[in-house]
Amino acid sequence: MIRAGKSIRATPRTAAKAGKREAILDSALDVFSRYGYRGATLDQIASGAGMSKPNLLYYFSGKEEIHRTLLTRQLDAWLAPLKAIDPNGDPVAEITLYVRRKLEMARDYPRESRLFANEIIQGAPVIGEFLGGELKQLVDEAARILAGWSESGKIAPVNGRHLIFSIWAATQHYADFEVQIRLVLGSDGIGFDDAAEHLEFLFRRMLEPG
Repeated sequence: MIRAGKSIRATPRTAAKAGKREAILDSALDVFSRYGYRGATLDQIASGAGMSKPNLLYYFSGKEEIHRTLLTRQLDAWLAPLKAIDPNGDPVAEITLYVRRKLEMARDYPRESRLFANEIIQGAPVIGEFLGGELKQLVDEAARILAGWSESGKIAPVNGRHLIFSIWAATQHYADFEVQIRLVLGSDGIGFDDAAEHLEFLFRRMLEPG
């Protein structure tokens, strides 16, 4: 029994177990983002985590559990920029800030973006309910805010849902098609600063009234 007022401290054993699970998830994120769910194998994941396949199966029941864990823990971070849109803020500033935040996520979390894209390509077997539920509700609310700004003349007329889709496409492209961008640019870098400047200019010009 845990007594009131007593803090729960991680034992070396539980800390080690948590560390092993994180190593597996980090390796799996790399493997899934490269090969997709169907192309990934437990042997690849175990090798990347520096352990044997039987050892990996001590921490997770199989590939499906690992994949589901990665996706579900990613969703809160993915939603944060959309939730942060302030209906009382400056409309153009709020939207361009959302664009910048989404681009920063593509820069900082490219493997997570590709994991998400692969899930969608496969028909969203793990997060389909989330997409049609919580995400839909958030997009509907953001579209309502955009419609209000448009009707009051604070931004140019725009279809809110398709504006959000356009932002997703324009920003996540830099993670999902990273190799293509590097090859076309002929550079080791993606040019995120240039991309941010370009996208902010693009959306600002589209949204400013008149």
